[in-house]
Amino acid sequence: MGIKNGIERLIAIYNRYGMSISRFSTIIAKDRRTLTSWIDKTTSKEPPESVKNAICAFFRYPKSIWDCSDEMFEELLEKIPEEQVRIIDKGYEGGLAYILDKEKEERFVIHPRFPGPAYRDKIVDSPYKTSTSVLAKKLRSMRSEHILEYGFVSVEWYSIESLLKFAFSPIGNPYTMEQKIQILGLVYDTFDDNYNKSLYLFDSHSTKLYGMDTAYISINPKQKILFFKMPIDSLIVEISNQVLIDRVHRYFTSMSQTPKHILRTDSPKIIAMLLECLKNRCSLLEFYEHVSLKTTYGELFANNISVDCPR
Repeated sequence: MGIKNGIERLIAIYNRYGMSISRFSTIIAKDRRTLTSWIDKTTSKEPPESVKNAICAFFRYPKSIWDCSDEMFEELLEKIPEEQVRIIDKGYEGGLAYILDKEKEERFVIHPRFPGPAYRDKIVDSPYKTSTSVLAKKLRSMRSEHILEYGFVSVEWYSIESLLKFAFSPIGNPYTMEQKIQILGLVYDTFDDNYNKSLYLFDSHSTKLYGMDTAYISINPKQKILFFKMPIDSLIVEISNQVLIDRVHRYFTSMSQTPKHILRTDSPKIIAMLLECLKNRCSLLEFYEHVSLKTTYGELFANNISVDCPR
């Protein structure tokens, strides 16, 4: 059997992902008729380099996928190249040390819940581990001190839902009212009037993010890595695929692509409002009404509150 040609490999990739002709045409920047002629094999003209490069960029394949052996082609088709994915399996303490190292200079993080561990650990012991080592305590303390430094550059994204759950949910909430007030005060003091810190609160309901708000994701374009924490056994998955890293980073930095959110200059004001409401023992709906009256973000909060929430 001979080596598959470019058309045969394009068809195999097309079939692998089960996309519509319209979607695949958009990816390769060709019209539907051109793509159909390749799929139906009504033409023998080899796909141009621009099409091959577009496929490699979008699906994260190496360019060698077009001229390697059939066996290697099938292997590349089924899995992400191993050199672009690394599993960090060094236990809880090893994972903390890894994160400290990778976020040593600056950090850009999408948090799965509010507050981030740096603020939580400054106020309370971690509520998620019944016992911990001396080294783990030391590393958590180092993380908090480093992140809270005025000059340390930190960009942090939290969903509005996670903020409201922290403040008002009686289920799965390990914090006392006093601890909530202390944590919100610490977050406010950290981000207010500090150009080194950026706090974004985004609406995870107006645009489905498919889990982007359920895992700790750290993006570092300068180091050309992205890593996220697995929810089991303190595993960390590190990805070094440049196309993917740039794409995720662009999604949270390009104003034309970012999910609906509260501007970094306004987020501390929202935290201050929430802090005041908790001190006055306001309800969730009272806080929502306060936000709607004092800001333009009422709709974002309404998206995160049940329509039949009792008053």
